[in-house]
Order: sequence, then C-alpha cells, then structure tokens
Amino acid sequence: MTPRPYIAQRHIDSPLGNILLARTAQGLAGLWFEGQKDHPGTLDAPVADDDPLLQQTAHELDEYWRGQRREFAVPLDLLGTGFQRNVWLALLEVPLGATLTYRRIAEQVRSITATRAVGAAVGRNPVSIIVPCHRIIGSGGSLTGYAGGLERKAALLRLEGVLAI
Repeated sequence: MTPRPYIAQRHIDSPLGNILLARTAQGLAGLWFEGQKDHPGTLDAPVADDDPLLQQTAHELDEYWRGQRREFAVPLDLLGTGFQRNVWLALLEVPLGATLTYRRIAEQVRSITATRAVGAAVGRNPVSIIVPCHRIIGSGGSLTGYAGGLERKAALLRLEGVLAI
C-alpha cells in the first residue's frame, strides 16, 4: 500500500511532551510524541496551525488532558497494512478506563496464534492516544511495550483512572 501524502502538520504541547500531528485529505494520520519510537522525523507537509482538522484534534486532546473528553470525534486515516488496520480498529473499541491484553486483541481480530504480530501492530500505531494502544497490557497485567515510553503509558492510564496515582 502506498501511503497517502500528508497535506498538513502541526506541533502541539501536551502534559507528556511535544506532539506532532499530521493529516491526509481523509483524516488524522499521525500523532507522535517527540522522540518516540517510529517518529517519522521531518515530514514533507506544510506546517498549518490553522488547519481545521488539526485544530479540532488539538482541542479534543486539550479536553482529554483536562478529563473532559472520553471519546475522540476527529476523523482518522489509519495508514498501514490490512492486518495493522484491523488491530488498530480493535484498539478503538477499548473504552477509556479499561485495558485489554494483547492476547484478547488477537482473539478479536481472529488471529489467536498471532499475539506477537498483534503486539507489533499495536507498537506501530501511528495515532497514539486517540487510537488507544496505551490501554493494551501484558497477560499478567504488566505495562509492556509503548512506543512513547512506559512512563507516558503509565501517565495516560493514571489520567484515565486505570492506575492509582
């Protein structure tokens, strides 16, 4: 699959560090913490702080940080393989305040023997926070694998009331 080109990008501040947002004509396609694994680096897209979709994303994230948003409404354009997109769509079903294991996500995408592949797809999620890969935990309840770092994963789960502060 050839990725659709990004048409705009924006950098925003968050309580957990700087974030890069990127969009295509179809929707939000990227949300990366500065320095996270798989950060795309410099994008070939204009910086557009006034882009309506990127403004909406920044506004929804601000509400999320303040505990005023439980679900995101910004349209997404999830760029990846069919398997990755299936995993990311399963992540969207995990509600705020809940966690699931990688094994459970594998069951949901009907790939029970592909738990490691599910883990790899979760780790390649291009739209962190909004596609809540931070809500996926190890089978023993351990906080494993978050491209933005385990400290950020724990902070997001505390914000959502999953972990005690």
